[in-house]
Amino acid sequence: MTDVTDGVLHTLFHSDQGGHEQVVLCQDRASGLKAVIALHSTALGPALGGTRFYPYANEEAAVADALNLARGMSYKNAMAGLDHGGGKAVIIGDPERIKTEALLLAYGRFVASLGGRYVTACDVGTYVADMDVVARECPWTTGRSPGNGGAGDSSVLTAYGVFQGMRASAQHLWGDPTLRGRKVGVAGVGKVGHHLVEHLLADGAEVVVTDVRAEAVRRLTDLHPRVTVVADTDALIRVGGLDVYAPCALGGALDDDTVPALAATVVCGAANNQLAHPGVEKDLADRGILYAPDYVVNAGGVIQVADELHGFDFDRAKVKAARIFDTTLDIFTRAKKDGIPPAAAADRIAEHRIAEARSASR
Repeated sequence: MTDVTDGVLHTLFHSDQGGHEQVVLCQDRASGLKAVIALHSTALGPALGGTRFYPYANEEAAVADALNLARGMSYKNAMAGLDHGGGKAVIIGDPERIKTEALLLAYGRFVASLGGRYVTACDVGTYVADMDVVARECPWTTGRSPGNGGAGDSSVLTAYGVFQGMRASAQHLWGDPTLRGRKVGVAGVGKVGHHLVEHLLADGAEVVVTDVRAEAVRRLTDLHPRVTVVADTDALIRVGGLDVYAPCALGGALDDDTVPALAATVVCGAANNQLAHPGVEKDLADRGILYAPDYVVNAGGVIQVADELHGFDFDRAKVKAARIFDTTLDIFTRAKKDGIPPAAAADRIAEHRIAEARSASR
């Protein structure tokens, strides 16, 4: 007999990842689509969050990731001051092997069936061209190309927002909002990490990088040969003199093995769900490592795609993303005042805004 404490429904209704308003399991046999759409909250407005296309080990892992990411989007959108709740979708499978126009169109029909309760965008494994296809079946699609009325690549402002979070961290810790002369390690130099490295180099930082994809590293070093490359993340976190560690790949980067070995005094990166489990934020604080909450500093992308819904204006969106600097500083101040880690302070602020919106709607 199946252990009912281990299934998808238990994860949804009983675990810490639960509390979601709606979860939709999507399947289109003709195209091979298998997807999960998770809506965590619509208290602040329609749920907004990207579509991840990833070869999960199993369906349970896909559901768990969708739930976790959707919850994170509720907090991210609240902290970014957006009138949007949190949602996320995952498509199960290797995008290099199974992504087709028919599959994306089928996915678009499922998103459209929610009638605007969920607005989708790009994430890991999906790109602007994919959103253009999805939009043919679903008007609630952002991250489209400029030629199709969209904002284009949201990684541009995601990286800009992370850089603002780093500047705020430097201001809080060292009294100067610059990374000049600091050594910054970036794990993952794909869509976001590449742009972040360029901001850091322009600011005068010394940059060390790693990525599991040799071609991503090669593209970066061809343009910026002064960037140092190390073999893997394990080597990166131990680089001597490292000031800032920026996880910019998948989640779970900060765990029981990483934190004790981390040489940096600041963690500020673009990856979602960086804390592998509850308690890691306290471990970081106990080691004197300043953690800039991931969903706060990586909100530039969602700010960009949210602006697209109102007729995209890059300058307007960039001004909003620049406020991540002030928001991050406010979180550090609140954390110090309350004697709690910055991640807990950010959660309290986000939860308060969501609770206020929920009460106002009753």
